[in-house]
Amino acid sequence: MILALQIILVLAAVIMTVFVLLHKGKGGGLSSLFGGGVQSNLSGSTVVEKNLNRYTVLTALIWLVCIVALNLLQAYGN
Repeated sequence: MILALQIILVLAAVIMTVFVLLHKGKGGGLSSLFGGGVQSNLSGSTVVEKNLNRYTVLTALIWLVCIVALNLLQAYGN
């Protein structure tokens, strides 16, 4: 159980790093390479950017749950 949580934690950290790097910054960011640069003048952000935000938050929640679970297993496990 602990090994599985550790693996998920590392994968979530790597995926979250990639998602954060894909976000659009002041200069356009890496998300413009994958279609994030095509914007409508009427909307503030594209569907790609909104989905990227959702995936980033979901990955961060998974990362946080793994940290809490590992801490609880270490404190009260065995």
